Amino acid sequence: MDRNVEFRYKNKLVETDLIRETEDKVRVIQDYLKATSNHKKSYAELKKKDMEFSIGDRVFLNVLRFSKKEKLSPRFIGSYKIIKRIGPVAYKLALPLKLEKVHHIFHVSMLRWYRSDPLHVISPNDIELQPDMSY
Repeated sequence: MDRNVEFRYKNKLVETDLIRETEDKVRVIQDYLKATSNHKKSYAELKKKDMEFSIGDRVFLNVLRFSKKEKLSPRFIGSYKIIKRIGPVAYKLALPLKLEKVHHIFHVSMLRWYRSDPLHVISPNDIELQPDMSY
């Protein structure tokens, strides 16, 4: 009977040591994971662009949500006027009637700045049409 008691006692000691070691290892792993997460987060914040628009600004709207992504298809449409800011990252746009079935509120990631530049506007008079070409 002495040997049985001694075996149980040694097993209990081994079990508690094993539990302590395992808990210590788990804490170390959690600390490493937290440090890695913080490291990744700091790099992500460097790349993050905080975009804020004002009411009345004009923006382009990302069209990847509405149509198939093809190689030469346009990525943005617009320009559309911002009517209202909804929370810190959403905006309500004044969309034309042809987009009436589309919800008017968009996340900031779907929008791009519209900068009007009169030099980029091509007037029809500046375009030369050749009579022997089909358009």
